[in-house]
Amino acid sequence: MINLKTVVVASDSFKGSLRSSEVAASVASGILSVCPSCRVIGVPIADGGEGTVEAVVTAAGGSYVEKEVSDPLMRKVRARYGMIQQTTAVIEIASASGLTLLNPSERNPMLTTTYGTGELVLDALERGCRKIILGLGGSATTDGATGLLGALGYRFLDSRSNPLFGCGESLGRIARIDAENLTRLLRGVEIILASDVRSPLCGPLGAAAMFAPQKGADASAVEMLDKGLANFAKAVFVYNGMDITDMEGAGAAGGAGGGLASLLGARLRSGIDVVLETMGFDRIIRGSDLVITGEGRIDRQTVMGKAPAGVLRAAQREGIPVAAIGGTVESCTELELSGFAAMVSATPFGMPLSEAMRGDVAAANVRRAASEIARKFLL
Repeated sequence: MINLKTVVVASDSFKGSLRSSEVAASVASGILSVCPSCRVIGVPIADGGEGTVEAVVTAAGGSYVEKEVSDPLMRKVRARYGMIQQTTAVIEIASASGLTLLNPSERNPMLTTTYGTGELVLDALERGCRKIILGLGGSATTDGATGLLGALGYRFLDSRSNPLFGCGESLGRIARIDAENLTRLLRGVEIILASDVRSPLCGPLGAAAMFAPQKGADASAVEMLDKGLANFAKAVFVYNGMDITDMEGAGAAGGAGGGLASLLGARLRSGIDVVLETMGFDRIIRGSDLVITGEGRIDRQTVMGKAPAGVLRAAQREGIPVAAIGGTVESCTELELSGFAAMVSATPFGMPLSEAMRGDVAAANVRRAASEIARKFLL
């Protein structure tokens, strides 16, 4: 039993149902129904995917920048990113190069490009940013970030020195990399890649095999993209001696992890750790009695670097118990040993997934789960 005076709610979104801020509001409602005098602080979080910019800007008191850039098929689209203290830009690759920008029939990682994300990065550099945080979740691409790099001045040339457009289809034809026109604005700029993907660039666990099918690739395209990424890695090695083929996290965002690490010196880091650090999460939770986190499905993958695991680590450093709410919760040893003080499934037994995914139903289920947690800690 603890005295619930202050509870911090830091949950990822329940994808397809509730945004992070909506989860926080539902949890707060459930807590206050049991403990009306409790102070509940909602902190939207994300792990490098959808909601990363909103989470950081909200917590750090930043602002938004909106710009017209190219979508994955080079059509014009309005995209935005976050700015913290005019020196740090927080960008989601999904904002300009995301899967949600395409209709299902348009999804084709042979043709899609990260060029528009490069335009956002360039805009941030032109505004004077000296640090770029790039969330790698939700991309529609498997181009090794050649599109993004092309927007910054890199050129990828074929065997006849003809320039290639940065997309999946071009990867297998890259013979040489040229940086003569690379923007000088990158000098001295720190670039952090926020991701929870640990896949290598190539092979059965690589970018093409693991993620290209959900981006619209059939078996033939997956094979071509994997060979293309291997060829890209070879070109990188010839260019600067760096081998990214088996680099952990190089396969994130269709190989963008490897491309940006090798050609821009970007650092790959746990997405949730980057987000929590940037927003000053340790300071936010200090002195609270309980932290509640969650995501749509809590399972053994949760403890392998996803948002709730990052929240748990941060709270443990402060000696604060953490409860987790999931749309569903898997029973497994990894979770039992994880250190969560409580884990509650929001979805009642027997409720069809189609119903549980409805926003109003999901919100009610989360409220009920939060009230259950509050009663547990007050008993």
